[in-house]
Amino acid sequence: MESFFSRLKVELVYAENYRTVEEARSGIVEYIEIFYNRKRRHSTIGYVSPHDYEQKFEQLSVSTIRG
Repeated sequence: MESFFSRLKVELVYAENYRTVEEARSGIVEYIEIFYNRKRRHSTIGYVSPHDYEQKFEQLSVSTIRG
């Protein structure tokens, strides 16, 4: 978690100048849901995004169940 919050601050919070709490909240949600989970590659899961990793896992699970 410390690594995640460090990246969040460096890649987003310090680079922006939010005028309201709602603006900050919206920017953080977008960062997490659009960039961090869907686009940003993570070394611990083979340099793919969490979204792609989960899709591959689901495909493998379904094909394993169906035999």
